[in-house]
Amino acid sequence: MIFNSIEFLIFLPVVFALFWVGKSALPRSQNIILLVASYFFYGWWDLRFLILIIFSSAVDFYVGKALNNEHKKLRRNILLGVSLTVNLGMLGYFKYSNFFIESFVDAFTFFGTNIKVESLSLILPVGISFYTFQTLSYSIDVWKRKLKAEANIISFFSFVSFFPQLVAGPIERAENLLPQFSEDKKFDFANATDGLKQMLWGIFKKVVIADNCAYLVNEIFIDYAQIEGVTLVLGLFLFSIQIYCDFSGYSDVAIGTAKLFGFKLKTNFRYPYFANGISDFWKRWHISLSTWFRDYVYIPLGGSKKGVFKHVRNVFVVFLVSGFWHGANLTYIFWGAGHALLFLPSLFLNKTGLYLRNKNKNVVIFFKSLMTFMSVSFLWVFFRSNNLESAFEYIENSSVLNIQSFKDAYSYIYWKDCFEIVFIALVFLVLEFISRNKESLFKVKIVEQFLMVRWLTYYGIIFSILFFGAKQQEFIYFQF
Repeated sequence: MIFNSIEFLIFLPVVFALFWVGKSALPRSQNIILLVASYFFYGWWDLRFLILIIFSSAVDFYVGKALNNEHKKLRRNILLGVSLTVNLGMLGYFKYSNFFIESFVDAFTFFGTNIKVESLSLILPVGISFYTFQTLSYSIDVWKRKLKAEANIISFFSFVSFFPQLVAGPIERAENLLPQFSEDKKFDFANATDGLKQMLWGIFKKVVIADNCAYLVNEIFIDYAQIEGVTLVLGLFLFSIQIYCDFSGYSDVAIGTAKLFGFKLKTNFRYPYFANGISDFWKRWHISLSTWFRDYVYIPLGGSKKGVFKHVRNVFVVFLVSGFWHGANLTYIFWGAGHALLFLPSLFLNKTGLYLRNKNKNVVIFFKSLMTFMSVSFLWVFFRSNNLESAFEYIENSSVLNIQSFKDAYSYIYWKDCFEIVFIALVFLVLEFISRNKESLFKVKIVEQFLMVRWLTYYGIIFSILFFGAKQQEFIYFQF
């Protein structure tokens, strides 16, 4: 089930009513209602996926309980090993089996030996990368004694499968989300209203901006070998907008939906395309994943405390693992490596103070933000392309920038009848710029203070969704 579907439009009000009515009719029923609803939501794709998430939840629940009562270091390490093996084993099997099989075959081919091994016909369970990391962080935190094991099995299973953020995050930590399942929830009208506003904005970003951009992006990436210059640069710009609106739109709907039930999820995006450096970008983009890698990979490796060489090594490890997390394809590895390379100048120049010189001057900040956006957009080529060959060919063809390529870009958009797509992408960037220092567009001063402006904003967004919403498309991050 996806957020921008008729099924979800029916599902959500039913669950909302049962959740709040059930509290008065049957005390302590809320978590059971959420758990059943979450399994129904997840099982809508494929009932077989439920077996995996239930098994993963059971393993980590009982591993957590055992860790809570175990004091011997060796046994505690073995218990953690069980959690790591089960969770990473399932993730590796479903997501990376074919990648390793193909790499094995390619390695023998390179040395002149042709072998034939059949690929596995595996369906990637939706959201497995997200809930695996969520439940792993719980086991690791209990092992570190940063967290006490959860005693209530319903609360724990609800934490792992909480439907608003189950499929594409945010990846929540147990210390933040798990205690909320033990709270006595009371309906808060203001909080629910904020949730609906955030959901509305998220749906707008998805169906009006991302899905419309997707139409032209798909056309350009299909035709990339026959076109060049400005048209390809435009395709890259629109993909940057598409993937941001697609993913942050999902996060907005997830966070807003959680508010309807009295839950608070962490912010996952903070206007990343206005970052003034690659380090700042990663403090704003997919925050729940970047902080996960920071806390469970980068810091355990030593972070920045063991010399320059190891610091550089740790940065590369984190970005390469991040790339591999996104998918079993060398394009994602190159994407991660590219971000690691972009990160190095800030790593060194920050220490000398050169990177921060004149940081308060608006012109300098503007150019830093522009360069960051251009660099990140350039690397999206690898993320979007099917293989390295097509990624490098796309880059090569896009480098042909002359007057004729501008004319060709105009003609391409004209014949595809896509001027409105470019227009709405630019309008969206203006709206993002206006609200860049606020929690959302609805928190901008003029929108908050003036009733007419506020309602015009609401109706404008609803109108845009109804009349400019593109054909329903799956969220990009569902494939991860």
